[in-house]
Amino acid sequence: MSYIADSDLAFLSVEHIMRDVNSGWLIRYSHATGASFFFICVYIHLFRNLYYNSYIYPRQFVWILGMIIFILMILTAFLGYVLPWGQMSFWAATVITSLFSAIPFIGENVVIWLWGGYAVESATLTRFYSLHFLCPFILIFLVFIHILLLHIWGSSNPMGLYSNIDKLPFGPYFVIKDFFSLLFFILFYFIMVFFLPYFLCHSDNYI
Repeated sequence: MSYIADSDLAFLSVEHIMRDVNSGWLIRYSHATGASFFFICVYIHLFRNLYYNSYIYPRQFVWILGMIIFILMILTAFLGYVLPWGQMSFWAATVITSLFSAIPFIGENVVIWLWGGYAVESATLTRFYSLHFLCPFILIFLVFIHILLLHIWGSSNPMGLYSNIDKLPFGPYFVIKDFFSLLFFILFYFIMVFFLPYFLCHSDNYI
């Protein structure tokens, strides 16, 4: 609500959120740290599925959709990283979007279209801010489809067995296990939010 997607005011609006908005510091720290923790969970999920061969038949479509979700998550995180408009944000936007100039024939025009002009500026921030807000809704929809596909083909398991016989129900066994993991995650997350909020951030972004 308090962020301004303008190259002259973006950084100042973030500082305003941190210093003047009620609990703004908490919202920003929770958001920034939460994004990093979200990726930690996704990497654990991804490597666990690689280890259990969850990407092979009959779950290949669950895996492919998962990869699409992962790429969209990276895009969302990149868009959010640009918004504070410090040095790291500016150069991340410049370097990453300039990669599209390598596309033969149309590359330069694609970059200008992405920037909304001939340099990374206010127009770029406005569209990045809009997309950063929009992408999570697309992600929620894709995650719903991801879970639906998983329910159709079922989960893999450490034994590598694909039988529907002798499966444990989700409750109470997995509910208790997941609840314990969630408690541990929340504890560690709030320690980071309240005591080490900049541990996963770049101090150079304040230059």
